[in-house]
Amino acid sequence: MGMGRILVIAGSDSSGGAGLEADQKVIAAHGCYAMTATTALTAQNTQRVHDIHYIPADFVRKQIDAVVEDIGVDVVKTGMLGSAGMVGAVATALQDHGLRTVVIDPVMVSTSKATLLKPEALKILREELLPLATVFTPNLPEARILLADAGYGHFPATGAEDLKAIAHAIRGFGPKWVLVKGGHCPFPAVSGPVDAKIVQNVLVGADSGGPVQEFVFGGPYHDSKNTHGTGCSLASAIACNLASGMAVPDAVETADRYIEAAIRLAPGFGQGAGPLNHFHSVHIMPCIPGHFVDFLLQRPEVRPLWRQFITHPFVLAMGQATLPMESFTGYLVQDYLYLVHFARANALVSVKTKSIDDIAASTAIVSSICRETQTHIKYCKTFGISKDMIESSEEKAACTAYTRYVLDIGQSEDLIGLLVAMLPCSLGYQKLAQELGEWDKTVKGPENPYWPWIESYRSEEYCKTVDAHRELIERHAVHQSPRRIEELVKIFIHATKMEIAFWEMFPAGQQVSDGIEIDEQTALAPEPLATHIEGCRE
Repeated sequence: MGMGRILVIAGSDSSGGAGLEADQKVIAAHGCYAMTATTALTAQNTQRVHDIHYIPADFVRKQIDAVVEDIGVDVVKTGMLGSAGMVGAVATALQDHGLRTVVIDPVMVSTSKATLLKPEALKILREELLPLATVFTPNLPEARILLADAGYGHFPATGAEDLKAIAHAIRGFGPKWVLVKGGHCPFPAVSGPVDAKIVQNVLVGADSGGPVQEFVFGGPYHDSKNTHGTGCSLASAIACNLASGMAVPDAVETADRYIEAAIRLAPGFGQGAGPLNHFHSVHIMPCIPGHFVDFLLQRPEVRPLWRQFITHPFVLAMGQATLPMESFTGYLVQDYLYLVHFARANALVSVKTKSIDDIAASTAIVSSICRETQTHIKYCKTFGISKDMIESSEEKAACTAYTRYVLDIGQSEDLIGLLVAMLPCSLGYQKLAQELGEWDKTVKGPENPYWPWIESYRSEEYCKTVDAHRELIERHAVHQSPRRIEELVKIFIHATKMEIAFWEMFPAGQQVSDGIEIDEQTALAPEPLATHIEGCRE
């Protein structure tokens, strides 16, 4: 199913704990799309309602018409309506638009005891709005007020059976399902500590043409002051679950569990009845989708290390043509041996995925690495070093440590862990080559024997390889939890340290400058893709 479209017709809560503000948080947490028709503005906080400004009913009708006629509505959830005129206007709008899945929260009295539904509106609520309700969600005090206004006597509440009787009586007003919430009258728990209590919410109702059913949803009672907006939030959670295709009993039970956790994990804001934690089960991503690599490079613990890597004395010496030749040839040999294992690691990507796009991308990267090794062989030939000599050379300890670390990540962790472990190598060489190409102290052309090496990592072909690697990472980063994101940062840091250790194997010689004098923001923040590719072509 697509994203559920929820229209909330309710009042605003300036403190954010109830009303439209709470509704929208709940709807967002359930992955649905919230639309609003504002019935009232309140000046309130966790302690009391200071004032209420009612919106004219005809303007509320215009809000409803506007969203229904354009975006469409899957489920309607009503909250604070305030007056008889507003209740009647909403009922008429629901009928005119044929909106048939409706969750009604009566919102008669606030948690701080302020009256939010005028007494003269009760009759209109019973006669015009409740017959349109799919689910009606009064708490025990609201249910008793509604029944008393209709002439019923007092209903006791000593257990679930009493709540069922209340629900059956309210069903006589027309809603398909009635959920009587028992949070105001917790019952003694059957087991556990002597003073333990439970909350029982009773659902009674039937789908069209079906038999009447009864359900009791129980949970631990939390003696918490943080219950502001509980009714609004529960009704919105039910609406979202209905929009996702759940049957009413399942929608209510799932919403009930959501609210129990929201109370238990409340943030404790305010001096009075505090708000719930509406996002207790939502992963808050620390980075924007499509920009995980940018996020990595901008982390405060990464920035100085990354700069140390891409402006290492070995790198600067290549740019300045002062690097001892034996250091460069020694590097080429070890880097060739490294690239063999780097190709193996990239080949593991195909093993760890079932996506044909991922397989194609990893294959292209491996092919690029193979071409890179051929370039190394050509370089070495110009220095009298044959391929046989390279392949018979012994790996230095830093090379072995780095390659085995990457391969170990590939064997023991998931796909994105492997991709991130390889990122400092592919992205780092591109970045340092780009910076050397722009540095005014870099010796370019035949005077610098290392300039062809620098240019190879600025080439369009290499840029495309790095882009493919980054796109692979970005595709998978959006599915990671915040905890996994932090683990990936540590992998990236460790691999970057190993890149630095790789440079440290070879003396850099005398430096004619202390470093590349460039703006750090420019150096570390990857460019937009179009600019990036254009720079590679240049």
